[in-house]
Amino acid sequence: MSTSIQHRTSGTTSSTAPGTRWPLWPAVVAALVSGVAVFVNGLAVRHFDDATVYTTAKNLWAGVLLAVALFVVPVPTARRATSIQRGTWPWLAVVAVIGGAVPFVLFFEGLAVATSTDAAFIHKTLVVWVAAGAIIVLRERLRPAHLLAIALLVIGHVVVSGGVTLSGAGRGEALMLAATLLWAAEVLVVKRLLETVPARYLAVVRMLGGSAVLLGWLAIRGDLGALAGFSSGQWWLLAATGTTLAAFVSLWYRALAAAPAIDVTAVLVAGAVVTAILNTGFRGVPVTVDAVGYLAVLAGVVVIAVSSARAEAAPPPQGLTS
Repeated sequence: MSTSIQHRTSGTTSSTAPGTRWPLWPAVVAALVSGVAVFVNGLAVRHFDDATVYTTAKNLWAGVLLAVALFVVPVPTARRATSIQRGTWPWLAVVAVIGGAVPFVLFFEGLAVATSTDAAFIHKTLVVWVAAGAIIVLRERLRPAHLLAIALLVIGHVVVSGGVTLSGAGRGEALMLAATLLWAAEVLVVKRLLETVPARYLAVVRMLGGSAVLLGWLAIRGDLGALAGFSSGQWWLLAATGTTLAAFVSLWYRALAAAPAIDVTAVLVAGAVVTAILNTGFRGVPVTVDAVGYLAVLAGVVVIAVSSARAEAAPPPQGLTS
């Protein structure tokens, strides 16, 4: 990747100039969308006989929406895409496979046999894996605020889960963890690609390219015809989940283009709290001691948000260029 995509900074990689809009705002909105999406997906996937068929249809819907937006929504001249270097194309394929294809199959196969709250919190351990990778691969600085925030997020996870134990882990949890690790790798690849490829183009590559891989897998399995057999109720579910997915990916990539990967991923953890609130309000899932865990998660997100705002307002160190 280094031959085609030059890493331009060490440490914070925000591309937002001082005095402009806070770069983490898309991540905050993405966290809200993610929380709703995980809850809705937890309900929707149970209305389909095959989680992979469901995932393929949902992702294809999201990819088409993003592609349409690419041509319909005007883009300022300064943000229009330039030619993509030849050495970048293989990495676009990697994004499609490890971002928009394989982990979705793993995640929703796991979600079919686990609760949406479990899925939300397993996915939100993404911040731990991304933090480790961002320090090594992206050379991002790990500030004291990051350590405090990650500690609060992990403590929140432990409290909500009722303690850390391997005895309760099953196939569903294992599949979702594997998906999360792949998405962590995707963050690192995408963060580098965003230096030369606009976020909205990468979002289309992720979802349409990933959908093409999933369609190929369904064809190999002989299940391609299942896409034509959905009921009207299933199509409504696909529209809801596919649209929220498109919104999430668009906001997530936009945030990654403007702010450090660790900050963005930490803020996304707030989506798990949104999922828990929805589970309580619509499914009657009780919140007792879990409330302490949710507060810890929110506190971790607030620490990152405040730290990011201060870092954005501070002048860059001498000698650091972007």
